[in-house]
Amino acid sequence: MAVDLLLGLQWGDEGKGKIVDVLTKHYDIIARFQGGPNAGHTLEFDGIKHVLHTIPSGIFHKNALNIVGNGVVIDPVIFKKELQALEKFNIDIKSKLLISRKAHLILPTHRLLDAASEASKGKAKIGSTLKGIGPTYMDKTGRNGMRVGDLELDNWKEKYRALADKHEAMIAFYDVEIQYDLKELEADFCDAVENLKKLTFIDSEEYLFQAQKAGKKILAEGAQGSLLDIDFGTYPYVTSSNTTAAGACTGLGVAPTHIGEVKGIFKAYCTRVGSGPFPTELFDEDGATMGRVGNEFGATTGRPRRCGWLDLVALKYAVQINGVTELMMMKADVLSGFKKVKVCTAYDYKGKRITHLPYNIEAENVTPIYTDLEGWGQDLTKMGSAKELPDTLKDYISFLEKELEVPITIVSVGPDRTQTIHR
Repeated sequence: MAVDLLLGLQWGDEGKGKIVDVLTKHYDIIARFQGGPNAGHTLEFDGIKHVLHTIPSGIFHKNALNIVGNGVVIDPVIFKKELQALEKFNIDIKSKLLISRKAHLILPTHRLLDAASEASKGKAKIGSTLKGIGPTYMDKTGRNGMRVGDLELDNWKEKYRALADKHEAMIAFYDVEIQYDLKELEADFCDAVENLKKLTFIDSEEYLFQAQKAGKKILAEGAQGSLLDIDFGTYPYVTSSNTTAAGACTGLGVAPTHIGEVKGIFKAYCTRVGSGPFPTELFDEDGATMGRVGNEFGATTGRPRRCGWLDLVALKYAVQINGVTELMMMKADVLSGFKKVKVCTAYDYKGKRITHLPYNIEAENVTPIYTDLEGWGQDLTKMGSAKELPDTLKDYISFLEKELEVPITIVSVGPDRTQTIHR
């Protein structure tokens, strides 16, 4: 049985958590394949809003197993808080949440390193979430990291001490003022580790291989978005992992030939948190309206998101590198009330019109070229079928499908799982 993928196609915050929650009833296993607590997957149902950071978004479904894959980095302290938030829902965490032994651990000193590194950059900062993600992945590629499986070994504390001491020396090198009490942080960390050790650890690549052989339906859940991919995103303003389809293979141990459908999620407009180029960013009332109506604040950081019109040049690029087979458009309801809706269909790149994403999309090199479409004024949030959608929104969808050459199978018209229209 092939593994289906669900990915964000922009700069994250596309609404992956909601769609995973909606789709989970069709799957036996939901598996996160990269990222860490810098992700914020928001789910809303029964009048309650949930934000998950590391735990897969299928956790609220009784019949679904949830796997944290080897490509994920786990902060035991944050993970413990996530688990505590789930206690009131009577979820059988021991049997429903499985952790890969090969997933790397975020240490307290990783977070301190992150803060020191960002502070040292001054105005050149990249907008890190300061969750220790980058330093943890650096230790992973530097072959110094600690993994979940190490916690089953007798000498894990010795390994921790050696790595933490190394980190403290690196923090001193940055020569910036970082106030911290490491003993207090370590006490919380060790307590959280003991809590983590109560969960079920697995060799996830073998587990998933056997699940495929048994005919189980598996959905791989990505974090962040394709334009934040370490290789294919707007470097250096990116995350530290591969957020694209290829990352699912390395982040779970799934063979490329075993990938099935690739479901890509995008907003009807664009947003971005933190630093980095954003060709269609708006600094006017239209952008402010998108932010206000869309409640555009980071689920993890609380930072306001920058807003702008949909960038089809960047979206086509993401569809291409991921091999997307179907699309889901989120937050169509946020654009209700705009008389005209703009879509960037090309760039003026150094005086030349192009329709592909170039190496550099900083403002001095790129000016977006827009196509104007008719907007829609109707309130979409109460609509339950594709037939009810306004004609101008149907035209907008048809325009995007023609340009992207991929069908849009879901249109989201609100944050709740019930506000989801299947086409």
